[in-house]
Amino acid sequence: MKKLKNPRSAKAKKPPRAASKNGRPRSVRAAGTDPKRVRAILAKLDEAYPSATCALVHENPFQLLIATILSAQCTDVRVNEVTRTLFQKYRKPEDFAYANPRDLEAEIRTCGFFRSKTRSIQGASKKIVEEFSGQVPRTMEQLLTLPGVARKTANVVLGTAFGIPSGIVVDTHVQRLSRRLDLTRNTDPKKIEQDLVPIIPKDKWIIFAHQLIWHGRRICQARKPRCMECNLEKICYSEDKVI
Repeated sequence: MKKLKNPRSAKAKKPPRAASKNGRPRSVRAAGTDPKRVRAILAKLDEAYPSATCALVHENPFQLLIATILSAQCTDVRVNEVTRTLFQKYRKPEDFAYANPRDLEAEIRTCGFFRSKTRSIQGASKKIVEEFSGQVPRTMEQLLTLPGVARKTANVVLGTAFGIPSGIVVDTHVQRLSRRLDLTRNTDPKKIEQDLVPIIPKDKWIIFAHQLIWHGRRICQARKPRCMECNLEKICYSEDKVI
């Protein structure tokens, strides 16, 4: 008699890519995007992180914009350490826009890439002062005109500061967990967002990203995921699982 395999212990096989007429692989939607499964994932995230929010400390949309620019290739903990004193010295867009670049570089040096971040911060601040009457824009199109602002930063500002669900923030945690949960097969953040937007209800776009980020930091870590402590373990069939 053949021994039956435990479906949870075996690695789930992902469907092969379909071939197009010219023989090249055609993208296939991730197998884990069944609406019932997605609802189960969202329910588990709500259960674990009902009040998840942005970890960057800020008092207004402009501070959040600056903090998000600083967070590129840097931890939120370090950014919060830097902005604790930075926002006491530079309070308004004008303060950043017309500051001595060398002084600003010295203030943010520990965040890494301090020269390019200084250029972005001063360029964005100057444009906000001169073209947006000192106010952070509230549309994706306008935010993307600011130096140093790409779609991820714009989504953070719109979602967290203004409560506008313009899209889904895709940082390294969202990228990793979306693939582990088989909600996407892509690695490019823009394509991952395009995969997530149709399957995640719009009223969940903002908190969904925060929840994945919290889960990625606390449980589903990159090198050693703590699967035994994960409330998503029963509906996760990632090849990275340690169970």
